[in-house]
Amino acid sequence: MKNLQDLIEISQFYGRDSRFVIAGGGNTSYKNAEKIWVKASGSSLATITEDGFAVLDRGKLNLMSSKTYSIDTAEREEEVKNDLAEATLSKGKRPSVETSMHNAIDFSFVVHLHPTIVNGLMCAQNAESELKRLFGSNALYIPYTDPGYVLFKKVEEAIQASRAEDGAEPAVIWLQNHGIFVGANSIEEIKVLYAKMFETLEKAIKYPVPTEDRTTCSCTEQILPGIRMMLSKEGLKTLKVRKNTLIKHFYDSIENQAKIAKPFSPDAIVYCKSNYIFLNEEQPEIVLAEAEKAISAFTSKYGYQPKMFLLKGIGMVAAGDNAGQCDILLDVFEDAMKIAYLSESFGGAHPMTREQIDFIDNWEVENYRRSVAAGTTIGRAENKNIIVTGAAQGFGEGIARCLMEEGANIVVADMNEAVGLATVERFNSLAKSNRAIFVKTNVSEIKSLENLIHQTICNFGAIDSFISNAGVLRAGGLEDMTPEDFDFVTKINYNAYFYCTKVVSRVMKLQTKYAPEYYADIIQINSKSGLRGSKANFAYAGGKFGGIGLTQSFALELAPFRIKVNSICPGNFYDGPLWSDPVNGLFVQYLNAGKVPGAKTVDDVKDFYLAQVPMRKGCSPEDVTKGALYLMEQCGETGQALPITGGQVMLN
Repeated sequence: MKNLQDLIEISQFYGRDSRFVIAGGGNTSYKNAEKIWVKASGSSLATITEDGFAVLDRGKLNLMSSKTYSIDTAEREEEVKNDLAEATLSKGKRPSVETSMHNAIDFSFVVHLHPTIVNGLMCAQNAESELKRLFGSNALYIPYTDPGYVLFKKVEEAIQASRAEDGAEPAVIWLQNHGIFVGANSIEEIKVLYAKMFETLEKAIKYPVPTEDRTTCSCTEQILPGIRMMLSKEGLKTLKVRKNTLIKHFYDSIENQAKIAKPFSPDAIVYCKSNYIFLNEEQPEIVLAEAEKAISAFTSKYGYQPKMFLLKGIGMVAAGDNAGQCDILLDVFEDAMKIAYLSESFGGAHPMTREQIDFIDNWEVENYRRSVAAGTTIGRAENKNIIVTGAAQGFGEGIARCLMEEGANIVVADMNEAVGLATVERFNSLAKSNRAIFVKTNVSEIKSLENLIHQTICNFGAIDSFISNAGVLRAGGLEDMTPEDFDFVTKINYNAYFYCTKVVSRVMKLQTKYAPEYYADIIQINSKSGLRGSKANFAYAGGKFGGIGLTQSFALELAPFRIKVNSICPGNFYDGPLWSDPVNGLFVQYLNAGKVPGAKTVDDVKDFYLAQVPMRKGCSPEDVTKGALYLMEQCGETGQALPITGGQVMLN
């Protein structure tokens, strides 16, 4: 049906543009004489398809207009919800609470959005007078009204009055502290109306929003991990920081902070709640002390933990139940900052009142939206933040992917930027509420590792596990091995493990300081060659033997800080490219070199090596991940070297 395809097109057109839609908000509809298609709760305009719309019977909806509902707010909203459900033809989909307003507007298409520039006007002190000045005295303005049935009736009455006064159907309805409804009989007309509106408002803005990004401070990793653990007593939280010139405008000034201390619209409350913490100290020790007191007082007063922080010198910080929620929190709260800034062109900010806020906070409809927005990830590593070095491809990629599937936020740390970015893109396409990022990293350089830690903290707030997987192999006997190759292998396989542990343990000590029941993990991916010598491969084996010595020593030093340090010693990954590549894999090389006596085919070579493994199988990333999960979950072992070799190497 063309009209439905047009509805999908216009929905996605605005839903993908952050000027119009934040966090999947807004709703759209199409109607004919019998039915209305309206966005279902939980659907995102940016990606909506036909399945994202609820279909309702307009005859039953029209009855709601004249029906008398309870005077008790809670009972009334329950009755309205039930009547909407009764009118819904597409069962299993919850129609937008604003469905009745869409039905009352006498146009085929209706697009309701909360554009930032519109709310810069609608959330301003002089909203009504400025609206009339800019758009004429007939512009239909609705003073703030609680969403739901009451707002529907207010809008319906205003539409009827407008029709009676000038005989015309209002195409644009402006809602104080809420947004805008635009109606037309074609999506082309909708686009024209929005474009003209934006053009007028942009000309009226005296103070354009500053948007320049700013570099996050290195003090971030001295503060955020501690705050994250203060918030994680009943489950791990994820923190994410954002910093730009607009955010600086507010964290630099207590006076400016007062302008964003209360929400401007119902959507802001759904995601960010209605109270926030602003910290105006800059010394890390002082900030942490103030944060600890503020979080405790906040939770006692409001009965929930803060979701938004503004930290002087650092930026805006979201504290979410998962990484996906953090992105939404940041977008929504930054939008509130933009609205406050834009409102200065129209008399200054006009936030919601406490009574209005309390209605939204306790409204069942918005609690439903809040639960949908929260998202879930279920797995053994849920909400853990894990760095995996050398994870762009190969064994490291496999470990990182398996941990991602278990609900972890993953940092792919690798030198290969092109492959690493592609890996992260693939990971995120499979993610639920968790996320993956790539950080170009040279594990043999302290500065590069410090940047890795900084980027991880800025994106996730803490580091629960560091998996030191990056390694290299240069085989050769005493006659063949050059000092340069020996030094290179040793620097990556041995020295770099020390560098990684030195840098990451600082952050982990801060985390355990603020969470007495919490343990952090450093896991080195070693090798069976770290448990048993390897002929003509002494540079690799020597570094791996030394790695186990480092593991045991680090474990003793870090145990008082509840940081566990263990190694995993995998066997050969026979299914991986190192062994099984059809051109350059070791099976092919060993066949051509005659290394396996009597072998005539690649399968003969493979059988020779599998015969050395009691379990007759190679080691896989999935096997190693199970070992890593065991090490992370237990808290009774540290300093161990866990073999995963199919029995090829057994401990004494």
